[in-house]
Amino acid sequence: MTHVLTAGQRQEATQVPALLERGAVARPGRGRPRVRPDRAGGDKGYTGRPVRHYLRQRGIGAVIPRRKNEARRGVRFDRDAYRERNVVERTINRLKQHRAIATRYEKLEVTYHALLTLACILLWL
Repeated sequence: MTHVLTAGQRQEATQVPALLERGAVARPGRGRPRVRPDRAGGDKGYTGRPVRHYLRQRGIGAVIPRRKNEARRGVRFDRDAYRERNVVERTINRLKQHRAIATRYEKLEVTYHALLTLACILLWL
């Protein structure tokens, strides 16, 4: 699990490259961890050209639905893979059960990042 902190008014879709560069998944058995997933999912807020271009450039499949006002361009959408996104939504919901994470009273990014890391560790345990 990785996380990137931004300012409150900043759009989160701009942080997709930074987020995907940080994450690594351990392989079963021996070997270096995988740093490139097969597919990446997101909601309609991530459907812009920069995100799709970055994913295509790295060879990562996009499981992102198109907006109603976008052209389809023959791109197929995997509905079954998109339904797995609820795991991420439930994890965010469990993180927000910690009052300090949900309200963000801390003014310093370092302090909030430390609390978020502790909450992630508690979820992992």
